[in-house]
Amino acid sequence: MKVNKYNILVVDDEKDICRALDFLLSSEGYSVDTALSGEAALEKIKRKWYDLVLTDLKMNRTDGIGLLKKAKEISPSLIVIIMTAYASVDNAVETMKVGASDYIVKPFVNEDVKIRIKRLLDHRRLSLENQALRRQLSQQLRCKEFVYKSPQMVSFFDALEKVIPTKSNILILGESGTGKGMIAEIIHYNSPRRDKSFISINCSAIPEGLLESELFGYRKGAFTGASVNKIGLIAMADGGTLFLDEIGDMPLAVQAKILKVIESGDVMPLGDTKPRRVDIRVISATNKNIEKMIKEKKFREDLYYRLNVIELSIPLLRDRRTDIPFLVQHFIEMFNSENNKHIKGVDKETAKFLMNYPWYGNVRELRNIIERAVVLCNSDIISIEDIPQKLRNKDFLNRDSLRDRIGYYERQIILDKLTRYNHNKEDVAKDLDIDLATLYRKMKKLGIGERKDQKEQ
Repeated sequence: MKVNKYNILVVDDEKDICRALDFLLSSEGYSVDTALSGEAALEKIKRKWYDLVLTDLKMNRTDGIGLLKKAKEISPSLIVIIMTAYASVDNAVETMKVGASDYIVKPFVNEDVKIRIKRLLDHRRLSLENQALRRQLSQQLRCKEFVYKSPQMVSFFDALEKVIPTKSNILILGESGTGKGMIAEIIHYNSPRRDKSFISINCSAIPEGLLESELFGYRKGAFTGASVNKIGLIAMADGGTLFLDEIGDMPLAVQAKILKVIESGDVMPLGDTKPRRVDIRVISATNKNIEKMIKEKKFREDLYYRLNVIELSIPLLRDRRTDIPFLVQHFIEMFNSENNKHIKGVDKETAKFLMNYPWYGNVRELRNIIERAVVLCNSDIISIEDIPQKLRNKDFLNRDSLRDRIGYYERQIILDKLTRYNHNKEDVAKDLDIDLATLYRKMKKLGIGERKDQKEQ
């Protein structure tokens, strides 16, 4: 018997037809319910999630088309197949116009029914995974950005190779720009879950009021504005990987519900009364000090230990400077191709600058600087003049005081947050846990001006 997680509802006013289809589809591994009328079917659809409805066309009161229309209002993504003994071109066209996915002529052939249902369910699964497949293609190209020779990165990828095949949850630590998201994708697309969905959500990019509904989904009528059923991202990741980026920004109320999902394997959409079983691997990432947040009661300790079964810390670029020349050449070749340029490399002065620069923005900052240099360079060799003036200010770079280093680090953090929040300073101040006046004061002190820094980035 095949193993299948799909829920199917069979609707026909003839008991024998319901029994026959129940036996046929159950033997294929589907979870099957039956209803003897359109009204009974609608009540079931309101109470339970179904992947597919197989309904007769001619029934008393609510016929197949009426059921189709009302079922689609409740669950727009529902697959509906119409069965009819009155096959005609007109019938087929009408059912397809109102949203039927297919129609079957009675008396039906068992193998034909099985093939049609499998085809439609496979098609929907592929549609849901389309985003993940695009990510996979992107990953195959972008993972090459992890160009390295340093012992730190060799050791990191040795550890990564060991944890990829496991089922364990992983916490990825690293500063902004180190590539935490790409590491999460590498883990998924090389794991036994590679054929299932990779679902990513940035916990800091979604307003607190929407994060819960995005993760868990909801039933129609769960709250004002919930006019249809919505599948949550956790359910979409069933069988695959859920990547929770910036978990340090996850509200405590949502943390409690995520913990319950990890512990029980059940997810409860908002407004629903029946949980849905899910099988997910959770990869999370943060650039915050979670242990400090736990002491400050801003992050749940029990969730931390559930997420941090295996901890991976990505080495900082400034701690593996031997990789910089290889990354520089890689990015030059990449942006040569994208911009139809023919730059061979960098001159000695630029190479020295790139090796000595502090790289608080890590590989992302290096990538951006090389892209800009390739675009602006007028010869076949990148010179120091192709590097932004402020970055190559020797007086600034030669300062060794702790105050200057902290100031530079603060500047990079604020610039990163301004970009993330589209220069909404109130959101930036809230994220940094400072008041708005302090943010403005720091921006002025660090030379961050709105228009100018928008251009810089």
